[in-house]
Amino acid sequence: MKILMVLTSHDQLGNTGRKTGFWLEELAAPYYAFKDAGAEITLTSPKGGNPPLDPKSNEPDFQTEQTHRFEADAAATAQLASTVRLDSVSPADFDAVFYPGGHGPLWDLAEDQHSIALIEGFLAANKHVALVCHAPGVLRHVKTPEGKPLVEGRKVTGFTNSEEEAVGLTQVVPFLVEDELIAKGGLYSKGADWSSYVVSDGLLITGQNPTSSAETAQQLIKQLAQ
Repeated sequence: MKILMVLTSHDQLGNTGRKTGFWLEELAAPYYAFKDAGAEITLTSPKGGNPPLDPKSNEPDFQTEQTHRFEADAAATAQLASTVRLDSVSPADFDAVFYPGGHGPLWDLAEDQHSIALIEGFLAANKHVALVCHAPGVLRHVKTPEGKPLVEGRKVTGFTNSEEEAVGLTQVVPFLVEDELIAKGGLYSKGADWSSYVVSDGLLITGQNPTSSAETAQQLIKQLAQ
């Protein structure tokens, strides 16, 4: 089982002067779900190299058993420090792709032509695509072979408007994940704020928030095993 994990290279939180990036727990929990299931993991990002970590995700309140495990894992941190460039990877080499969130992807991966083509390529090859938290926003420009928005008529979830409001970034982000998925025709649903909520629709698996990252990964593993 070979799984590609796609991380953001974007580190600026709009024009706030604050830093953003990927959310540590959304990398660490799926990383070990895959690792412990015997998967071979490749990490990639648009710029390659060491992707920016959202500093907030490393605060004590947001640390978990898995984030501690990741940070103590020399092989994992070395892998993170040297992600391969997104334009160098192909769906042909992997069984599935997983996108951790954090606010960063809303700026770069959502508009990245390589990311868009990658997701379309995985689905065309009948391979799973899983995204968690803000990462479902990366689907905004992804199309079906017929040229329709990928999420149109599909069951999806992602970071809610009320969760974005709670973190005070409604006016900062380039778009709201919930609104965007609905605008593109997605059959959007959500659970309670900050609770684990995962939706599957065929090859597409989406999770609502950081709490959903482990369950999203488990759902992917389960579907790959079938």
